[in-house]
Amino acid sequence: MRYVDNSDIHDPRLNLAFEEYLLRHVESDEPLLLFYVNEPSVIIGRNQNTLEEIDPDYVNTHGIHVVRRLSGGGAVYHDLGNLNFSFVTNGKEHLNDFARFTGPVVSVLRSLGVPAELRGRSDILVEGRKISGNAQYASTRRMFSHGTLLFDTDLGEMLRAINPRRMQIESKAVHSVRSAVANIRELLPRDMTLADLRAALLRGIFGGETIRTYDLTGADWLAIEDIAERRYRLWSWNYGRSPQFNVQKSARFPAGKIDARIDVDEGARAGHSPLRRLQRPARRGRTGGPPDGRALRPRAPQRGPGRRGPRWLLRLDGCGDVY
Repeated sequence: MRYVDNSDIHDPRLNLAFEEYLLRHVESDEPLLLFYVNEPSVIIGRNQNTLEEIDPDYVNTHGIHVVRRLSGGGAVYHDLGNLNFSFVTNGKEHLNDFARFTGPVVSVLRSLGVPAELRGRSDILVEGRKISGNAQYASTRRMFSHGTLLFDTDLGEMLRAINPRRMQIESKAVHSVRSAVANIRELLPRDMTLADLRAALLRGIFGGETIRTYDLTGADWLAIEDIAERRYRLWSWNYGRSPQFNVQKSARFPAGKIDARIDVDEGARAGHSPLRRLQRPARRGRTGGPPDGRALRPRAPQRGPGRRGPRWLLRLDGCGDVY
């Protein structure tokens, strides 16, 4: 095994590009190990709907990065109190074998006095509380298995960033499962820093032997920056790749209850269906429609060639539905 230093980079877009570069472009007969620590960010699973996993207003106001990763699974919150580890290996025979990759981490944590254990398919727990989530991704010939370690994360900030706003979103995307979490630091019998934990993991994973490294060149870092620009810095990857979904928001006004719905495909609005101005209904008829029986109709939808426009639904109590 060889350790690859990420030069203390904390930009999640560069760190995910760094990991992808090792997977796709670094030829090594031995497994590669890397650690990285990110600035405050929400890392979205490959098949998730970004807007279902975050509070967009909060993350924008507080400068929290939102980045989609290659691997599947749920959204996770990173900050400078969270240590991430990744094993990059040849072949795919160990795909879905999370115990193989989390085992060394669990052993080190236990040696530090933290009674960690792998629970379920891919989580590391301590006394029922989650301290690590793990995911994997495979290319044609290689794979990586990576995970988080909540060491001294701001858990309050985490809950504010990853809890969605009060709106209803319906999609077929993979949803994150909320779990009771804990920081490793509060579970340690003796205090240590995040740097101390990383050093302990390096010693434990290498079995106390000399830590051999793989050194990246300037050309490697230029290629990593290029991957970040072409994928992890793009809105189309981080937001637009979300599966098709429907957003619903309801509010009550003097005219009645307004129920607005937007269908979003490929993260963008292809067009819209302008509605006529709606007047407050006078009095409902027995059928629940307008008293005079007239329908409230929008103009014809404006759609581009080959694209399916979004559906806007405005519903007023006592006025029927307007599409």
